[in-house]
Amino acid sequence: MDNYSINTKCVQAGYTPGNGEPRQIPIIQSTTFKYDTSEDMGKLFDLEASGYFYTRLQNPTNDYVAAKIAALEGGSAAMLTSSGQAANFFALFNICEAGSHIVASSSIYGGTFNLIDVTLKKMGIEATFVDPDCTEEELNAARRQRQMCIRDRTIANPALTVLDIELFAKVAHAHGVPLIVDNTFPTPVNCRPFEWGADIVTHSTTKYMDGHGAALGGAIVDSGKFDWMAHADKFPGLCTPDESYHGITYAEKFGKEGAFITKCTSQLMRDLGCIQSPQNAFILNLGLESLHVRMPRHVENGQAVAEFLEKQDKVEFVNYPGLPSNKYYETAKKYMPDGGCGVVSFELKGGREAAEKFMKNLKLAAIETHVADARTCCLNPATSTHRQMNDEQLKAAGIPAGLIRISCGLEDKKDLIADIAQALEAIYCLLYTSDAADD
Repeated sequence: MDNYSINTKCVQAGYTPGNGEPRQIPIIQSTTFKYDTSEDMGKLFDLEASGYFYTRLQNPTNDYVAAKIAALEGGSAAMLTSSGQAANFFALFNICEAGSHIVASSSIYGGTFNLIDVTLKKMGIEATFVDPDCTEEELNAARRQRQMCIRDRTIANPALTVLDIELFAKVAHAHGVPLIVDNTFPTPVNCRPFEWGADIVTHSTTKYMDGHGAALGGAIVDSGKFDWMAHADKFPGLCTPDESYHGITYAEKFGKEGAFITKCTSQLMRDLGCIQSPQNAFILNLGLESLHVRMPRHVENGQAVAEFLEKQDKVEFVNYPGLPSNKYYETAKKYMPDGGCGVVSFELKGGREAAEKFMKNLKLAAIETHVADARTCCLNPATSTHRQMNDEQLKAAGIPAGLIRISCGLEDKKDLIADIAQALEAIYCLLYTSDAADD
């Protein structure tokens, strides 16, 4: 499929039926797989042959869909996980261990921030959080002796900062570590991080890739370009024998193209079992088949809503990289010339109270702990997705207490704008009525 456009890959990559085989990816709803001899099965356990023996590690349905996502990103290998959070954990823990150091952006998603700052810290993995707009010098200054990776998002949730991928990749590679990027919001339809130097890409497939709020999942994609053996002292898990797998050295046996995902599957998925269900993988593939059609509509609606909000005097500020007034406009144009996503964040005059009244009065948009769906949804991050962060951390992440994140779905943009307009009018009346009563 290498010669085809990404539009065609969305529809047909990953699975090619043979003569008389199902046209749609089959759901292999089985925990186990039969073999004729113990020798045949033993070759699988020794990683001497490819195949399946237990769905906790791998499943054919999952692998078909993972292959499609790898093709979309332009990577060498991919795997599915039970959630986007599991994908982020696996991607980091696959190369990190006690004593390792991660450099990450302060604007990453709140759940991932907590994963790195709290949970991984309990495992002896330290982290330094940097401003997403930091200079090359500041990013260089954040490294420590046992730095394992640099971690960020193409578009941050909900701050909507846009990563300068080339800069972060340059610094990472100068120190012999990979750049791991979460590409959930733009998807490979709108941004291809590997083409700008990223080494590992993660996704919450629950978001735009599924697109319908139907199936939880995550994905990890390896570019196959990072030379692990060239920095063997930094990555003992990949570059020294794994005694839990007959002394296999993954980077030697499977090379740059296969080492990362093979270790992640045979070691982490074996021990932790965060596999995506075959049913969810099937649903995910249905979403992927229309991803290239849906993303332009999400961008169109997000752009229209952002432009409308920017003109409203009841709005304190609007954050959307597609606005010429946005500080990330030029960076977004560089990495995402066709637009990023349909997510807009903004703050109303009146703070948290105004935000609550606004969301309560919306008719089309639902208040959900969700984003990147066919249906428009919204939330107040400070009281939901980022609730575990203190005021100082919220400020560093660019999330005021009254911030609203609205994810524009596939509805008609005129209807979305009309709904927002009437909700703004409702809170305007409430606030001014309250002010008059106080006087």
